[in-house]
Amino acid sequence: MTSPSTSDSTETLQAAVASDDRGKIKQLLSSINPTDAVHAVYRLSDLDQSRLLQALSRTEAAQLVGDLPEAQAAQMIERLPAKDAAGIVAALPSNEQADMIARLSNFEASQILEAMSRDEAQGAIRLMAYAPDTAGGLMVTEYVAYDENATVSDVLDDLRGNAERYRRYDVQYAYVLAEGGKLHGVLRLRDLVLSAPDEPINRLMIGNPLSVLDTGPLAELQRFFDRHSLFGAPVVDRNGTLVGVVRGRDVEEAAEERSNRSFLKFMGIVGGEELRTMPLRSRSARRLSWLTVNILLNVVAASVIAMHQDTLAAVISLAVFLPIISDMSGCSGNQAVAVSMRELTLGLVRPSEIWRVLGKEAAIGVVNGIVLGLLLGVLGWLWQGNIMLGVVVAAALAINTFIAVCVGGSIPLLLDRLGQDPALAAGPILTTITDMSGFMLVLTLASQVLPYLKT
Repeated sequence: MTSPSTSDSTETLQAAVASDDRGKIKQLLSSINPTDAVHAVYRLSDLDQSRLLQALSRTEAAQLVGDLPEAQAAQMIERLPAKDAAGIVAALPSNEQADMIARLSNFEASQILEAMSRDEAQGAIRLMAYAPDTAGGLMVTEYVAYDENATVSDVLDDLRGNAERYRRYDVQYAYVLAEGGKLHGVLRLRDLVLSAPDEPINRLMIGNPLSVLDTGPLAELQRFFDRHSLFGAPVVDRNGTLVGVVRGRDVEEAAEERSNRSFLKFMGIVGGEELRTMPLRSRSARRLSWLTVNILLNVVAASVIAMHQDTLAAVISLAVFLPIISDMSGCSGNQAVAVSMRELTLGLVRPSEIWRVLGKEAAIGVVNGIVLGLLLGVLGWLWQGNIMLGVVVAAALAINTFIAVCVGGSIPLLLDRLGQDPALAAGPILTTITDMSGFMLVLTLASQVLPYLKT
């Protein structure tokens, strides 16, 4: 049986939700892949999205919500009655519970927490205390662990007795705990099944297992899973107490999400995320808050041209090279910004290492500046037949490229040191500097050799 097309899925889901045909809704969602399901849900009205979640069981609704972009899922959860929302949130994996509640308004979050059971609410609040991109923020608290004095029989009896609950867990290992809940070892389920019932599990466990600290940052977690091909790793606090398990796939998803947020911020989307299902007022404010600042910065850059109107009027061909020089320098600077942002994300460079970064960028700025400057200078000379015009534009581009890469490489480090978001602020600052310096260099140099440019 072939699955319906995306457009058919959307129309069928809309019709099923409108008629409150729960059987049809569940049948459709189970017959299409998650990507098509997300697309179909995205096309529903706000009211129909709420009806859809209420037509599904809590587990089914949680599974659907888990496939959606977090921003859209949070919007859908917020529109539900607190009791219904709490049921869906409680059915999510523990790390997703914390992420979801953190995205809600304070009022909605408190309403949902009140509607959850005490243990569930306390668990979510505990995870929300961690920074999102740390081991504690990414870990799940659904795992199986046993006292080191337990036997194989004890463990197997527990697994059988709680099979329904453990079925929701990604159980690959069982953890062995010493006094006080300290991580003591890892127990492979294969070894457990093949051992005698009275065998103590501390004889079967793998001692001194690899683990990560709950405050470990995302870059550190990426390096950990790059070095160790593991499904997941136990997370411990500074006392060595087991507090959760972080899965490799969650680390990969978090890294991808951070990259997407950084890209959107760099392109001027304040907050790092926007979906067209968001309210118009919110979307407009997110964009305008960046664009209005850019107007002011561009006016400042344009004022340099106004100061040299006479030079520009005398040699009108210079106007052709102004955008080329500012744009090429901006591209070079953005390359440096991207490298600094990447190294900051991976933990390969610290804000205090600005002089080292400047030295590296200065070297590439000299080489690339000379190459690009000579290329543009030759083109200017051939176009107008005036070698002095070629010298002016070549020198301006070479110097501005040097400035751009030095500024581009250092701005993210400076902003990070000041506690500002490099992804959001680096672009406008770099653009303003490269435009101003580029215009200034071309027009100032041209003013000094104006008689030779007129001939």
